[in-house]
Amino acid sequence: MKRILLVTFLACTFLFTSNVNAQDLKFGHINTAELLQQMPERDSARAELQRYSQMLQQEMETLQREYQRKVQQYMEKQEAYSDLVRQSKEQELQDMQRRVQEFQSTAQQDYGQKEQELLQPIMEMAENAISRVGEKNGFIYIFDLSAGNVVYHSDKSVDIMPLVKAELGL
Repeated sequence: MKRILLVTFLACTFLFTSNVNAQDLKFGHINTAELLQQMPERDSARAELQRYSQMLQQEMETLQREYQRKVQQYMEKQEAYSDLVRQSKEQELQDMQRRVQEFQSTAQQDYGQKEQELLQPIMEMAENAISRVGEKNGFIYIFDLSAGNVVYHSDKSVDIMPLVKAELGL
């Protein structure tokens, strides 16, 4: 009988402490895409990225104009060219077309790298602020609503956007 009472007492104690601990869990959520939109550093990064894009676009347009000019010259004078000159000019045009295509491909890669280079520190700043808020306020989990993985959050989940904005000085 004493064993049954002891086991029952321990089970009740365990269940009671489990309920108390479960009630103390804090969950938070934030929309990081919205946070990043509100960060002034993102505006300056976007402006620099826009300038870089325009520079690449101008260079691409220059290459395309040069290519079109050479094609036009070839078309106008192709009848006067000997077979050897014609083959040489056609090879030159093919090489130039390949260079234009390579530039376009390389420019897209460079743009992606530049975007990563400019936005990564801003994203890290936001992530660090979220982590500091989580630690300071005792959150167990903080879910990113912009990631689309959270299908439900209750009113008990705390929107930490104001806390993170305060942490970032926004």
